[in-house]
Amino acid sequence: MVKRKLHRILKFIITVFVILLLMAAVYISSIFNILPEITFKADFFDIDTIYSPVDFNNNGVDDYTDILLGARKDAENHPKYDDAYWAGGYPPDGIGVCTDVVWRAFKNAGYSLRDMVDKDIRLNPQDYPNVVKRDNNIDFRRVKNLRVFFEKYAQKLTLDTADTAQWQPGDIVIFGNDKHIGIVSDKRNIKGQTYIIHNGGQPNREEDYFERGTVTGHYRFDASEIDKDILIEWIE
Repeated sequence: MVKRKLHRILKFIITVFVILLLMAAVYISSIFNILPEITFKADFFDIDTIYSPVDFNNNGVDDYTDILLGARKDAENHPKYDDAYWAGGYPPDGIGVCTDVVWRAFKNAGYSLRDMVDKDIRLNPQDYPNVVKRDNNIDFRRVKNLRVFFEKYAQKLTLDTADTAQWQPGDIVIFGNDKHIGIVSDKRNIKGQTYIIHNGGQPNREEDYFERGTVTGHYRFDASEIDKDILIEWIE
């Protein structure tokens, strides 16, 4: 009788433990967007996709799409999150942080974001209060400096993530107090909000992220509106 009762209690405890374990696994998976999700494209919501009037590298693909594809290429490569300083400026393909997603995305469109940022810092040091001593090996990998650059040369767009049509593939988005940066995806959640391609060391680098970060910057790099002296070609 006692053994049977203890057996039932033990069975109950194990069942509760397994349920709690499963709940914890689901919760953790939802936080890190590990579980597969249904995604949508803009046309599902009757949203028109905006394409750049510029094809800077003349590869037959517009700039916005090239920036998107470059960011996705970095996401699929899944570089290890490592913010170490690199004497040559560029970390290896297998290493990166959030800002590396951005310059690699621009590289795919034919732009050398490093050289463009460095040139602007050299010519307009007063615009970059966070640069004490210019260093082109690291300045372009600082979110604060990228904000200044995009504030000056890119289109400044809405911060309202519910205004779904205004968020387009290839846009640049900054979160928080210049803590994080990423590229807008062409994938959307059920509410029509775009996914973000970014590197915070998370398992899934292209994810539904807006509810987890406060948007403080939203930009679109339209080279047709930028002085050609600002634009610098990527050279291997």
